Amino acid sequence: MPGSSRLPVSLRDTFRAHKSSARGQLLVLNLDVLRNIIFVLFLFRWIRKAFYRLKGRGISGSIVDIYNSARRTLYGIFLRLPGVRTKVKAQIAESLLKLERRLVPSGPGVERTLTLPQEGWSEDQVKAALEKLAEMEHTRWEDGRVSGAVYHGGDELLRLQTEAFGKFTVSNPIHPDVFPGVRKMEAEIVAMVLALFNAPEGAVGVTTSGGTESILMACLSARQKAYNERGVTEPEMILPETAHTAFRKAGEYFKIKIHLVACKAPHYKVHLPSASRLVNPNTILLVGSAPNFPHGIIDDISGLSRLALRKNLPLHVDCCLGSFLVPLLAKAGFESEPFDFRLKGVTSISCDTHKYGFAPKGNSTVLYRSDDLRKYQYFVSADWSGGVYASPSIAGSRPGALIAGCWASLVKQGESGYVEACHKIVGATKKIENAIREDPALATDLKVVGRPLVSVVAFLSNSLDIYDIADGMSDKGWHLNALQNPPAIHVAVTLPIVAAVDRLVADLVDVVEDVREKERRRVVEGRGRKGAAKGDAAALYGVAGSLPNKSVVVDLARGFLDTLYKA
Repeated sequence: MPGSSRLPVSLRDTFRAHKSSARGQLLVLNLDVLRNIIFVLFLFRWIRKAFYRLKGRGISGSIVDIYNSARRTLYGIFLRLPGVRTKVKAQIAESLLKLERRLVPSGPGVERTLTLPQEGWSEDQVKAALEKLAEMEHTRWEDGRVSGAVYHGGDELLRLQTEAFGKFTVSNPIHPDVFPGVRKMEAEIVAMVLALFNAPEGAVGVTTSGGTESILMACLSARQKAYNERGVTEPEMILPETAHTAFRKAGEYFKIKIHLVACKAPHYKVHLPSASRLVNPNTILLVGSAPNFPHGIIDDISGLSRLALRKNLPLHVDCCLGSFLVPLLAKAGFESEPFDFRLKGVTSISCDTHKYGFAPKGNSTVLYRSDDLRKYQYFVSADWSGGVYASPSIAGSRPGALIAGCWASLVKQGESGYVEACHKIVGATKKIENAIREDPALATDLKVVGRPLVSVVAFLSNSLDIYDIADGMSDKGWHLNALQNPPAIHVAVTLPIVAAVDRLVADLVDVVEDVREKERRRVVEGRGRKGAAKGDAAALYGVAGSLPNKSVVVDLARGFLDTLYKA
């Protein structure tokens, strides 16, 4: 065509080839850049993790953590070796068989109901069977011989609870229009407990089935709040090593990484500088106990409150065990420490009404400074074919009868009744503590852990095997709590124990002297502690404390749970 020019075919092909080559080089370059970006992000992620680990644990602490992890792993491999595994399994099976013989009734005289009766029993038959079940051989909690476990408010209160239960046996709070009385009682329970803990205007709460559920809900709400408001996808929480194990359960259930802070002697309270160093952008919750379960020590909640405010983090105070005692210590004439909503950093509190509130088992509360946290524990399904579904906590249907029993307990006792109970229970605890500190028969070898202020006193020994003492008390009919890390025993005083406290101290004196005598004989005969026969507590905790890998103990515990469901 006149006036136009065209490239020669060879040149055009060369140009196309060059263009294709340029595109290929650009693609390779882009892939290289993308790969480098991914590598840098990966490197940054791990450097960031390493930085916060070193910041939280320090160089020496990180080395110790690595050493302990390697030790656990190597010991786990050792336990899986063919010969070792067979022997360990045999020993576990033997231990579980002994446990089953103790817990599961057997013999020709034992009646079992393993299928539905062809014809329903008569009322008299059922009552007779219930009476027989109630009288099965057991540790006599009625005589005040059980630490904690049974938080009994007296026979008069028990009769009132039974009557309340009967009136609301079929009720279910999931249907507030069908059972308006239950809804009213539940709301009033929450309001009464909020007032007890000096909650500010706008504070809210819910009832739960127990302390574990209350703690789970507090952890869940903190996790959801951090995710929704800060975009945290790898949540972490910081708690004292003595905090209730329900926090570890929450960590496992809700995939929250747990950081444990040491509670060292002589105070056994959470170490605030360590807690502060562990805070990082993934932290969703700080935790303190008032008091903790093992030693009955109230953490430095004031210090944790200041840390929470400084770091702009929620702070949960676990007052499940302290429940209706800690808020009333001052009114009962005892020393107390600040721990509740009067501290501005405290954002949530768990309180068991079924402990020192004397409500029927299955009652607890979790309280929030505002609805800003409570709303995150709710579950709502708006598009279910069965209709819009909403529940405040883990359970759907709940027993309204337990709510009625709780409400009846609170209004029957009143503040004066709880102050009087606090005076008796904490007074009895002081009596045990003073005996251990001041009685020469005990003070020589026993030492009280920290400075307990409420209803639990824990003690250890640097000269005697504390688990031998635990077994000796068991032989005398007492059911006390054996602890580990450090090895110790604790007594959680309840109203039944108040009446038996002198007997407990006298028996403890006798048992300690018996263990001393055994130690003297071992020395004279040239035998160490390893050569002595061990009771249940000494055998279990002595072995558990010496194992770097706890898989054997885990297997035993799982076997124990299996045994509970053997008919």
